[in-house]
Amino acid sequence: MLKQNLQQKLLQKLSPQQIQFIKLLQVPTVSLDTRIKEELEENPALEDLSLTNLNEPEEQYPDRDPDDDNFNNDEEKGEMDEFNIDDYLQEDNLNDYGSRYDQNGDDEDERKEIPIAVQSSFFESLQAQLDLLPLSDKDFMIGKQIIGSLDDDGYLRRPIMSLTDDLAFSQNVLAEDDEVEDMLKVIQGFDPPGVGARSLQECLLIQLRKKDVNDPIIKKAIQVVEHYLDEFTRKHYDKLEKSLNMNSTELRAVVNEILKLNPKPGDSNEINTKQMQVIPDFHITNNDGTLILTLNSKNAPELRVSRSYQEMFQHYDKASQKDKKLKEAVQFVKQKLDSAKWFIDAIKQRQQTLLKTMNAIMQYQYEFFLTGDDKNLKPMILKDIADRIGMDISTVSRVANSKYVQTEFGTFLLKSFFSEAIQTESGEEVSNKEVKKILEEHIGKEDKRHPLADEKLTEILKDAGYNIARRTVAKYREQMNIPVARLRKEL
Repeated sequence: MLKQNLQQKLLQKLSPQQIQFIKLLQVPTVSLDTRIKEELEENPALEDLSLTNLNEPEEQYPDRDPDDDNFNNDEEKGEMDEFNIDDYLQEDNLNDYGSRYDQNGDDEDERKEIPIAVQSSFFESLQAQLDLLPLSDKDFMIGKQIIGSLDDDGYLRRPIMSLTDDLAFSQNVLAEDDEVEDMLKVIQGFDPPGVGARSLQECLLIQLRKKDVNDPIIKKAIQVVEHYLDEFTRKHYDKLEKSLNMNSTELRAVVNEILKLNPKPGDSNEINTKQMQVIPDFHITNNDGTLILTLNSKNAPELRVSRSYQEMFQHYDKASQKDKKLKEAVQFVKQKLDSAKWFIDAIKQRQQTLLKTMNAIMQYQYEFFLTGDDKNLKPMILKDIADRIGMDISTVSRVANSKYVQTEFGTFLLKSFFSEAIQTESGEEVSNKEVKKILEEHIGKEDKRHPLADEKLTEILKDAGYNIARRTVAKYREQMNIPVARLRKEL
């Protein structure tokens, strides 16, 4: 039996412009240039005024006052079939959003090219060492396969049998497991020490055996790594002293020797391309007790609609015959112009949203930005700022999670100013940042031979008027990447 039902659903659909704005909002300042360059490459109707002014030869527009360029004259504009050309025209010198923001010397310095050191990569360095060895073609191919199988830390995580199979199927080299093992030992002799290890234990042993093995401290260190690595990592020093018949002074020397070793040899000669340079999106300065907020000028690029595309519209308007091909061409131009306008509008909206959000955060945390004291940070959640600026919580979150502000006290991620409220015994609400600061101070001053356990830290906080459970103390300690008391113990 067929039944018909009428259902009403509320659906929220984002427009392409909204999606573009959301994506741009998440982009940090350091990546904005790249994003704009991508858009400039994809859309010829969009121009960067700073680049255009540099690239345009002067003789192309001789004896011309820029103020005289007016594409909006009544004589030259006509009514289009489906759209109005006026919507796309801008005066050449108009940068109504790019000139509002601080163009200070710091940002000029940021525009300078950063020299990059010429440095061979980790794998290139190993290959160069392999090239210097007098090897047979077969051994050379085996060595090359081993180097290519190392991970970024310099470890060989794959079994020897897998390498043997790869050599047979990919390189047409028939090798025995023993031959691969022998070549691995050769590569383990390369720099940096520890490369080619299959475990942390092997990595540390390779490094120790390259030292003076007749030194009694090195001998003991090899013993510790070879037979008592688990006790060492768990800092069970009492067991080590008994097992190796050492006093605390000798053990301290052995521990210090092991701590000098590099657990990730691959990192020692590798340029870390994943690490992104932090460029602040905002600057806050203190002018005699008054805070002044400025937006990094890199966030205000000088974009405009292309002049040549404007002229295409004029040419179309004046054409006496409008054939199908010309209409299709102009439709394409219109799409590119629409896209350029949307992008410029999204950049403007991004700037306004950034300033609005950061200004609200600055006003909320005014005392902190004046003093730089974490104890002056007020409890603040995303909703507090969203309510102040009349925007969605998700918008504030996107700004807070990816933007930085430079102050007199350092550069901070906006997310770090948000925290939950904790009530003291007197009934006052304070930020959990204040509690974390107290924890950090006491852990920093503790006797490392007898570090403070979570129970003791809980008692200290209670004495200071913060009635917090031990599990909350443990949570805060973990959030600050501070290990448990046993792992903080030193000899």
